[in-house]
Amino acid sequence: MLDAAIRVLGTRGTRQLTHRAVDAEARLPQGSTSNYFRNRDALVAGVLDRLVTQDEQAWGLFSADLANLTLTLDTFTDALVQFVDELAATARTATLARYAIFLEAAHHEHLRELIETRRLRLQAWGAPWLQRLGSPRPEHDFAALRSLLDGLLLHQCTQPSPDFDPSVPVRALLEGLSAHWNAA
Repeated sequence: MLDAAIRVLGTRGTRQLTHRAVDAEARLPQGSTSNYFRNRDALVAGVLDRLVTQDEQAWGLFSADLANLTLTLDTFTDALVQFVDELAATARTATLARYAIFLEAAHHEHLRELIETRRLRLQAWGAPWLQRLGSPRPEHDFAALRSLLDGLLLHQCTQPSPDFDPSVPVRALLEGLSAHWNAA
């Protein structure tokens, strides 16, 4: 049901996310979604929880892959670029659904709080990679990296380009951060 809601949100937008649309997408009897999610806010929160579960699985796999590498700026950059490519292509619908929820959060405090909780969990996963690379302020540097990745994904998902190559900006940011770490 929540996967169907993600597909509705990621392919049709926030205005089309209704209980009826989710029922139709999931091929469930009309009224099924409203039995589990009594109102739209509950449905959106459920979608966010499902996206977080998917994100944690993806980040877990990403982390496991990194754990098996000798972590250098180059290997980290290559891994990030591959991850961003996947989020922009294979996982595009879920990525668009995530951004749709971020936009909803601009008008709903409870969603902002849920997103902030998840952002802190993601930071707890990402900051240690930057610390391993030599960052003296890994949380701060991960926030900059996360912002760059979010921007790259937003642009590629909303205005797809066949020439999409996140390696240049990712490498530039990491090299700039690294130069700062070495100068400190």
